[in-house]
Amino acid sequence: MSWQEELRENITRADQLTPLLGLTQEEEAQMARILDRYPMSITRYYLSLIQKDDPNDPIRRMCIPSLSETDLSGTFDTSGEKDNTVVEGMQHKYRETVMILSTNRCAMYCRHCFRKRLVGLSDGEIAKQFDQIMDYIKAHPAINNVLISGGDALLNSNRIIGRYLEELSALDQIDFIRFGSRLPVVFPQRISEDPELLDLLERYNQKKQIMVITQFNHPNELTEEARRAVRLLQERAIPVRNQSVLLRGVNDDPKVMGALLQKLTRWGIIPYYIFQCRPVTGVKNQFQVPFADGIRIVEEAKAMQNGQGKSIKYAFSHPTGKIEVLGFGEDGRMLFKYHEAKDPARCGRIFSLELAPGQCWLD
Repeated sequence: MSWQEELRENITRADQLTPLLGLTQEEEAQMARILDRYPMSITRYYLSLIQKDDPNDPIRRMCIPSLSETDLSGTFDTSGEKDNTVVEGMQHKYRETVMILSTNRCAMYCRHCFRKRLVGLSDGEIAKQFDQIMDYIKAHPAINNVLISGGDALLNSNRIIGRYLEELSALDQIDFIRFGSRLPVVFPQRISEDPELLDLLERYNQKKQIMVITQFNHPNELTEEARRAVRLLQERAIPVRNQSVLLRGVNDDPKVMGALLQKLTRWGIIPYYIFQCRPVTGVKNQFQVPFADGIRIVEEAKAMQNGQGKSIKYAFSHPTGKIEVLGFGEDGRMLFKYHEAKDPARCGRIFSLELAPGQCWLD
């Protein structure tokens, strides 16, 4: 079975989950109502990782809909993506970097997704104006790297991936190209079972450095299938880097987060961000962890690491920039630092705030 055929076997309906998870008739009806608003799509591979007798299984929390998703508090665009859109499907927030929303398709719809407004629902913001995108990049020589995201960038066809690589690798101003993809986690077969994709990436990696940015959130996701996909990329001199999201009920335990970071570095995957979960509608009250708890979890997890694991940064993507959470100062206020900023004058700026009990975000 090809990877395309495997994807067509995804679980997308509530009634498909009933025999797998033993849902009651009422639970199935409730889930069906949630799916009318937020679609579900789970690969058979990822579903196999769930401990079915554990209702609080962390893998289950990341892929199976919850009644908490009916909570409409929060917003759909938490970091100002719409305001940073310069060409349909492309954002330019930081001077040196542009991000292309290349597709709204994913192999699996993660329940903590911060782009719920796009994935599986709308294609209104995805890239359609390919020539305009390339013209914009050429007109802004300060742009030296491109992040191809989505949806899932590696769920594009090999033809589309090849077109991006051909055009971008021909530009002298571009230093490297990143693909944002959760496929090594949720559907590694797309990588390991497609030699054409691997050949394509290897060929263009000779012209421009290619990197894959993925998102392992829990040690249970680090399977042999995932390792094989990662190895196939690494063998082609393509670095794989990881940015996890801090999620309540998934990895909000220092031992769990510490074990995740240890195994990632053992595999040669460099973990470089732990992101604060965003206050997204349908996500906020289900997954967010307060800053005060988050910094404790991250620092205790870092204490378990060697030098590579200790390079992790606890941060969040705010409309004003990427802000690192540094910890508490002597006065009890939380210290923050602009790791990147929409306004270059803010880059590197450190500021402190007195947090309210349970505070999870900055207005």
